[in-house]
Amino acid sequence: MNILIIEDELPASNRLTKLITELNPLVNIVQVLDSVSAARDWFAAHHTPDLVFLDIHLADGSAFELLKSTNIDCPVIFTTAYDQYAIDAFKTTSIDYLLKPVKREDLERAFQKFRQLKSIFHADNDPLLKRTEAIKNYKKRFVIRFGEHIKTLNIEDTAYFYSEHKTTFAKTFDHKNYPVDYNLDNLEQLLDPAIFFRINRQYLVNIKAIQEMRTYSKARVIITLEPRTPEQPVVSSERSALFKQWLAGEV
Repeated sequence: MNILIIEDELPASNRLTKLITELNPLVNIVQVLDSVSAARDWFAAHHTPDLVFLDIHLADGSAFELLKSTNIDCPVIFTTAYDQYAIDAFKTTSIDYLLKPVKREDLERAFQKFRQLKSIFHADNDPLLKRTEAIKNYKKRFVIRFGEHIKTLNIEDTAYFYSEHKTTFAKTFDHKNYPVDYNLDNLEQLLDPAIFFRINRQYLVNIKAIQEMRTYSKARVIITLEPRTPEQPVVSSERSALFKQWLAGEV
């Protein structure tokens, strides 16, 4: 489960992060943002998370301003030190309203409500979702241009994509490098997520390219890819739990 936290008070965001990871060790906190403008930019560039924790009073405006200007089509749990906004909050996609300092038992109840609502809607829509996923067309090849030459690159021949000096390259299983016209954020949306995973800001890897994995500091994972990389890539701490789920075929 991917969770986004939008909170401008560092002690509050640290406490919320700690409580969430204690209650749900496998969740992936994708980012902690502190302003309306930062949240707008984030949603413009990323997939919608499964759940958002949203402080009502932010550094440059209110949560309601953000919700009016940005399409956040996922459940929201509000966090605030004030109780007078509860009615307004429940006119949005909010499923709960937690008062600061957030209590562990209140957060646990909020997660339980989220799971219950998810199971209800998932049960109703699951066949439709499966049919939609089955017909989704992921990119199968790229047209590569280098100098005056043009060639096609099949996805199954690509071991991983990596970013270097603001350029994205494809590394093939036969040890060749080709520049591609997409950044890693774009590629995440174009490629089959069952095969490719974004392990950190620099690498998007094919599961077939992973030769070895070892635990690293702070629950991170260091991996060996084939073809080899100059340095062994490390799965970032915020991605490690989701990475393990991906390896097991659960995401």
